[in-house]
This record gives sequence, structure tokens and C-alpha cells, in this order.
Amino acid sequence: MNMVKDPVCGMMVDEDKSLRMFYQGEAWYFCSDLCRHGFLENPERFVERLDSSISDLGEISRRIAYFSMEVGVDSDMPIYSGGLGILAGDTLKSCADLKVPMVGVSMLYANGYFDQKLDEWGNQQELPMTWDPARLARRLRVTTQVPIENRIVTVQAWQYDIVGATGFTVPLILLDTNVNGNAVFDRELTTWLYGGDERYRIAQEIVLGLAGVRMLRALGYTELQRFHMNEGHAAFLAIKLLEEQGNRGGSDWDFSGIRKKCIFTTHTPVSAGHDRFSYDLVRQVLTEPLPLELIQMLGGKDQLNMTYLALNMSDYINGVAKRHGEVAQEMFPGYSIDSITNGVHSVTWTSESFKALYDRYIPGWRNDPFGLRHAISIPKQEVWDAHVEAKTRLIEEVNRRTQLSFNNDVLTLGFARRATPYKRADLIFFDPDQLAEIAKTVGPIQLIFGGKAHPRDGGGKDMIRRVVQFARQFKNDISIAYLENYDIALAKLLTSGVDLWLNTPHRPLEASGTSGMKAVHNGIPNFSVLDGWWIEGHIEGVTGWSIGPRTPTQSETGDQEDAQELYQKLRTVIVPMFYQERDQWINVMRQSVAFNASFFNTHRMVQQYAVNAYV
Repeated sequence: MNMVKDPVCGMMVDEDKSLRMFYQGEAWYFCSDLCRHGFLENPERFVERLDSSISDLGEISRRIAYFSMEVGVDSDMPIYSGGLGILAGDTLKSCADLKVPMVGVSMLYANGYFDQKLDEWGNQQELPMTWDPARLARRLRVTTQVPIENRIVTVQAWQYDIVGATGFTVPLILLDTNVNGNAVFDRELTTWLYGGDERYRIAQEIVLGLAGVRMLRALGYTELQRFHMNEGHAAFLAIKLLEEQGNRGGSDWDFSGIRKKCIFTTHTPVSAGHDRFSYDLVRQVLTEPLPLELIQMLGGKDQLNMTYLALNMSDYINGVAKRHGEVAQEMFPGYSIDSITNGVHSVTWTSESFKALYDRYIPGWRNDPFGLRHAISIPKQEVWDAHVEAKTRLIEEVNRRTQLSFNNDVLTLGFARRATPYKRADLIFFDPDQLAEIAKTVGPIQLIFGGKAHPRDGGGKDMIRRVVQFARQFKNDISIAYLENYDIALAKLLTSGVDLWLNTPHRPLEASGTSGMKAVHNGIPNFSVLDGWWIEGHIEGVTGWSIGPRTPTQSETGDQEDAQELYQKLRTVIVPMFYQERDQWINVMRQSVAFNASFFNTHRMVQQYAVNAYV
């Protein structure tokens, strides 16, 4: 449901159920014919009122700006690639629910991330996605400009309103360079998420950080006190804040004053997640009036490292799980790094059947997910019935997409996340004959996979091909499906409809992981490597099961040890419990909700940010 404001009466209306008309190329929504006719009598009056309200909103009530290269709030708005974007969207949703005075800033990607097509051998093809921004957001009348390669690039903005449970709105500002008068290269800077070469990427990050701050100023957000960088992509905003403050003479820059305004959340120990640019490229592209030696001082002497720029200009820095905070501290020993464990937006990721169940037994859970601890006392049969309903929807969709014959009564494992080597999607096939033997002698198993590989991630694409190859090889023993285009809509089906959520990354590379958190909101136990959030959420046999030790091992030996423990627990504990001890299985389901969903949610996470970083 996308709620927007009627410009005449000011009431919130559902886009899909309201009256719509277009004026000057923008969509307007009305609760009634009365308001629509009132608008038609004098449209400019209401347009001016809207522009004024945007300015007033910024000046009066917004204190925190949240910058993220990607944001996932709606399946029909494909401006996210995976966990980072979903986390950003869930954060903004909880801020809206909790009335946190925030404004979000990201980019409007005309072609989205990409439309994933897999052939019969698992070869991935990337195609543009088509979507209509005007159907989901409204174009604002304000523009700003930013210099790139000594050209002036005009940036316009769209606004998507995230409406909370009580009607409070968090605006998401989406930057767009597809403006008449811009050079072709510049117009395409907001075409692809994570697309192009390094020149394209640094130009995108200039738009996000520099033009993002300028756009907020132009829209009237003049009282902002905190700038939260969700990863290093937005670190140029600190350069912009320094430039605004100006040199007070000689080398007397107010680094401390700007630093107190900035918050940085780092999300990955993986090297590819920390953008680096040569200073030859920086000289060519970044033409803001700041000395290069100043940027080198803050971002690294030999190359511009966006993570170091963010680290050096932030007063509060955090990892996204307790273990990740420790890993990040080891990676960056000169900085004080805290941790705030990620969460998910409870209402978004809870299936309809479990929402109805919680509404009956835990009133108020929607705005206080901590109440989900009471799920421990929900009648077992009702928990199972809600799960069967969600599982039926998933199995029907899988069979529709794949022409396979997945069975509702078979133990179904789900594995869906970004396809990249360290996630080890194929670990369960380390000894495929052993897996097939378990399915034949202990109990049948079904596997559902999903996830996109970055267009330049050859290892990730190989991973998809291997899973598809195993699916073909063992089709007579185990039903295996790899679903295309893992997005918000498919994630909702998968994380609520499988029986067991599988996660097998190399330790300690899983900074947090949030897909398993989505699963527990639907009573799905986790079967996961002890890394990221699962170290905190895992209680063996109570909330799920672990794979391997807590400490990292050499990769080849580690793969073998992890795979053998995976098979051993499937054979002796998990499969027998599912088929022979259903009552105990439902206990684990209820405990997953009570112990994990009640804590691993963005309401708790945002409250921690408010106390530790925003105040």
C-alpha cells in the first residue's frame, strides 16, 4: 500500500484506490471528486502549497539526513540490489513508525539494478528494468547543480513518502540527472545502480554526496544536525559540509565541528565493498573547490578510499553486528568502532497469515515488536496452520515459475541472497551423493535458491551455474529450483514459506545478514554458519542450528568440516525432527519468533541509533 497526501484536503489516501489525474506531467491523487474538482479550479494554488509545505517540513521537523546509495522500499521501485538497500528501506520505515525526524537521500535509477534472466545452464543475463517513477514518487520543482569534470550537472529530485503506522511521513529524496541540458554521460549517471566503470561510479558518488547535500539545502532542510552515511558511497557529503563551512584561514578547517555531524555505518569486511579511486581520476572528475591535499589527508595518500574518508570525518562509527564490530575494529585499529546489530521492519517481512496470528494473540506488536516474545504461548496448531498457509503460497509460485512439482509436505530449505563466492551457495552440494542419500533414507528434501550476481562478479555467476548444474544432475532425487530476480516480493514469499533458512558464508565475512531475521518473523528456524547476527541469535536446538565453529578456518578444510556438520545435523537432528517430532519442530518455530524476531527488528535498531548516535 502506497499512501500519498491529497493536496486539497491533506488526508492520506491509497494510490491504488484514490482518484488520479496528471497535471504538468506529475501524478496527483485525491480522496474524492470534491477534492479533484477543487484542484482543477486553481491547480497552481495547491502546487504552491505543496512546495511550501516541503520547505516548512525540512526547516521545522527534520534533524537527521540518511544517505544510502540504494534503498529498498517497494518491489516496483528497483533502486536496490540486496541487503544494504533493504536495510536502508527498513530503517526509514521504522523511523516513520517511531516518528524519528529523518529525511532519506538516494538515487533514482531509471534502469534499476538489472532484470536477471537465467538460461537452462544457469548463465545469467542482465537486462534493463522498466518502471515508471511518476507512479510511485512525485517530481519536485527544485533543482540543484554540481560540477563534474568541470561541467555543470543539473540534478532534479523526486520524493517518495514513507508513511508510518501513525501517519508520520519520512520523505525519501531521489536524485536524478536525466535533465535536459546535461551531457549524455551526465544524464545517464542515475540510469544504473552500481553500473559502469570507475569514472561512472565516482561521478555517481559525487551526485549522491555533494548534490545530495545541496538538494537538501535547496528543499529547505536547513536545520539538519546529523548526516548518517549508510556505507562509504556517500562520504563526499563530508567534503561538501567542509566546503560549506569554509576555511577559517590557513589550515584552520573546522574538522571537529563537521565530524560531530557525521555518522558512519560500515557493512562489510569484504574488500570489494570499500570503494577506492586513483587520484588521477579524482583530479579529473571531482572539481569541488577543496585542495587535493585536504582530500588526501582525509581519504588516503595513495588513493581515495571512501571508507577512510567516512571514518576520518565521522564522530560515531559502527558495525552491524557485535562480531562485525570486532572485525571492523581489527580492520581499522585507529578508530573507535561501536556495533549496532541490524534488524528488519517487522510488519513488512511478516506474512499475512502470521500478521493475523499476531494480531489475535499479541495486540500492539506492529509498533512494538518486542511484544513478539509472547509468541512462545501461541497455540502450536495455529502456528503450524499459519505456516502451512504461507508455504502453500510459496510452493504454488515456485511451481508456476519453474514447471516443477514441489510438494507442500516435503521439508523445504531456502537459500537466497546476493550470489558471490564467499556466500557459498553451493556448500550443501559439497558431497551431493551424501545429500541425496539423506533425502532417500531419512526424509525427502526440497531446495529453493535465489539471488543475483553482480554483472562483473564472475565467481558469483559461476556459483549460480553450479547450483543449476546440481539441480539438473539430481532432479530424480531432490527437487531444486533457482528462481530468477530475487527481489522484495520474492523474498517475502521465500522467507515466510520455506521450512528452514540456510546460510553458509565463509567466516568472518558475513557482517550481519538480515534474510534470516525475516525468516524468524514467520517462525522459520535458521540453519546457519556462526557469523554475523546468528552468533547473537543462535541457541542450539532452541532457535535453530549452527554449522561449524565460531572461529574462521582455512577455506578448503573449512568447507569440508562445515559441509560434514551440515550433513550430520540434517541426518540426525533436523530431518527426523521435521517428519517425526512435529510438536518439537513447532516449539523451535515459536522460540525463533519469541527470542529472535522480538529483538532483531529495525524498531529496536533505530532506537539504539537514536540513543547512541542521533542525540
